[in-house]
Amino acid sequence: MHRWEFCGAVIAMALGLATPALALDQKFTIAVIPDTQNYVDYQHQKVAGFPFDAKPMFIDQMKFVARNLESTGGEIAFVTAVGDVWQHQTLDIDPGHAARGFTAAKAPAAYQKFFGPKPEVKTVEMPSAAEGYDLIAGKVPFSVVPGNHDYDAMWLTSNPVGPDGKPRPIHLHAGGLRNFTSVFGNQSRFFKGKPWYVASHDNGADSAQIFTAGGYRFLHIGLQFDPPNASLAWAAAVIRKYPGLPTIVSTHDYLDKVGKRIAADTIDNQAIDPLDNGPERVWQKLISTHPQIFMVLAGHQTSQSRRVDRNKAGGEVYQLLSDYQDRGQTLKDVGLKPSAALGIGDGWMRLMEFDMTAKVPTVRVRTYSTLYKAYSNELPTYAAWYKAEEWPQLSDAAFNAEDDFTLTLTDFRARFDKTGRVRGGERR
Repeated sequence: MHRWEFCGAVIAMALGLATPALALDQKFTIAVIPDTQNYVDYQHQKVAGFPFDAKPMFIDQMKFVARNLESTGGEIAFVTAVGDVWQHQTLDIDPGHAARGFTAAKAPAAYQKFFGPKPEVKTVEMPSAAEGYDLIAGKVPFSVVPGNHDYDAMWLTSNPVGPDGKPRPIHLHAGGLRNFTSVFGNQSRFFKGKPWYVASHDNGADSAQIFTAGGYRFLHIGLQFDPPNASLAWAAAVIRKYPGLPTIVSTHDYLDKVGKRIAADTIDNQAIDPLDNGPERVWQKLISTHPQIFMVLAGHQTSQSRRVDRNKAGGEVYQLLSDYQDRGQTLKDVGLKPSAALGIGDGWMRLMEFDMTAKVPTVRVRTYSTLYKAYSNELPTYAAWYKAEEWPQLSDAAFNAEDDFTLTLTDFRARFDKTGRVRGGERR
């Protein structure tokens, strides 16, 4: 809803008049917050010897979102964060996996330096993440899912056994969710008692929200990284409880940079733990089998990609990767060599602008930097900054199109008008 519509509606309500702007508003935005781990990383702050404080880039993103919420006269009706909220872990191996007989291999020094326990995650990184989400708390329905970095431990196993019983190469495994649920769990200040927070599992590592926008009630389901079988069973039960609502799923790892449902090479819980499910299994077991899921959002694998597949009922499912964590123009701006200019994010995030006014709804997907205060298509240097490291085979125009495009929801009305459409101007 535009600010003038919001103000007009408030005046009309004060005068006791009808509020057509509220009932007829058919445009809204979903804000997608990609991996923010490098902004809040304690090592990326001046006190740790970094050239600048990276945390303000994350805080500025959340301030931008807060300024543009529907509740403040903007267009953002829902916010979803796709994981890797912070960077480091606090344990060598989580108790849950240790109790099941898993053991952590002795990690090489380079691995230990990056993935070994760091006390600063609790004193710097987790509080910084909470500070950002405090800016939108109580103002908008939102979801945060755990990425692999948000787990209590990231440990190496030297002789993993896959689901088929055969040995696998060395893999890095994430486990333990006490840190994450202490900040974003179902009993946290962000979600406890919120009417739009309608279900949770594993203390809130998996969660569900309902929001109303564009004349429809939407169901959103957030799933933890490589969700276990129990998470998928829980999600299916939530869908049964809210049948027919247009449903969006957010999870951390789902698409790679070329649009395939393949887990990252080394971080693959499924390769080690038979209870866990990688991207293709999530598609086969959950996404493709539930016709009301029409969109999947993810991060984790640095770049941007998208694909459309038909589920088993023939409905279209729009799947998008959005992850800018390794963009490093900000480091180049302070004079570091290009070889070192990786690993910050440059303030980029996704804004998905739904337009439900036409017979066939559309979603314009745009990429915006709160640091450079510009959309990707407004920066003449955009391809020069990022293309070589992300999509070197594309032309500049084709690269730019990967961050500014429109989805046409061709079968949305046929699938959801009878079940998801709001009647009588109802709001959330």
